[in-house]
Amino acid sequence: MSKSIAKPKMKLPESFRHLLWSYRFSEIDIEEHKKTIIVNVLNYGDMDQWRWLIKTYGRKQLKEIIESLSASEFRKPVVILLFLLLGIKFKYVSRSDKIRAEKNI
Repeated sequence: MSKSIAKPKMKLPESFRHLLWSYRFSEIDIEEHKKTIIVNVLNYGDMDQWRWLIKTYGRKQLKEIIESLSASEFRKPVVILLFLLLGIKFKYVSRSDKIRAEKNI
């Protein structure tokens, strides 16, 4: 019988703490909370933190996650940068429309 060795959980860099100030930083899981991490880093992070996103999630997965989100999740300058850097074109949906759609109202 071989025992599988659990991979240690990867922690967020300490430099991300101020980006996620409203969350319990020590309890953030980089896989479980990746959408939250990505939105906050893209909106308020610096280039080193953006590079960490690419290194951690990979360009392809990062682009897929971003495209699954509404443009209203991001600040306007970030939407423009995401288009220029990754070719992401958001279909504009207001936050209230998104909430209604998710709840089938």
